[in-house]
Amino acid sequence: MGAFGVLDIAASGANVHGQWLQVLAHNLANVNTIRPADEEPFREILLHAQEANDDGGIGEGVRPYQLVESQADPMWVYDPDNPLASEEGYVVRPVVEMAGQMSDLIVAQRGYQMNIQVIRAGEEAYQAALRIGRQ
Repeated sequence: MGAFGVLDIAASGANVHGQWLQVLAHNLANVNTIRPADEEPFREILLHAQEANDDGGIGEGVRPYQLVESQADPMWVYDPDNPLASEEGYVVRPVVEMAGQMSDLIVAQRGYQMNIQVIRAGEEAYQAALRIGRQ
């Protein structure tokens, strides 16, 4: 890890949290996406992250690892007036757990904010160290 390792690690955390926020926004934007009963429903996407450690030594932050679709069972809803309803009157609801998504949204926002705060504090500390050298 170089002299600016703290900034690099916090930047990687902010990057992952920023991508997590984008995934959550995509999921929440599709919470009311109705599909015909014979089509696959919209499924929430989960972002998996892992430690960024390329040389087997000290950790270098985190990085996005993969995007995974939820495998939960969809819910069919009886809505015969819906233009997408099957002959039996059913449509399929998206597989999005609203409460979980909202909780994750708060965690992702706080994580992003904390990483940005660490970056700012690190920059201030490095600037203070530079000023000491000039005096």
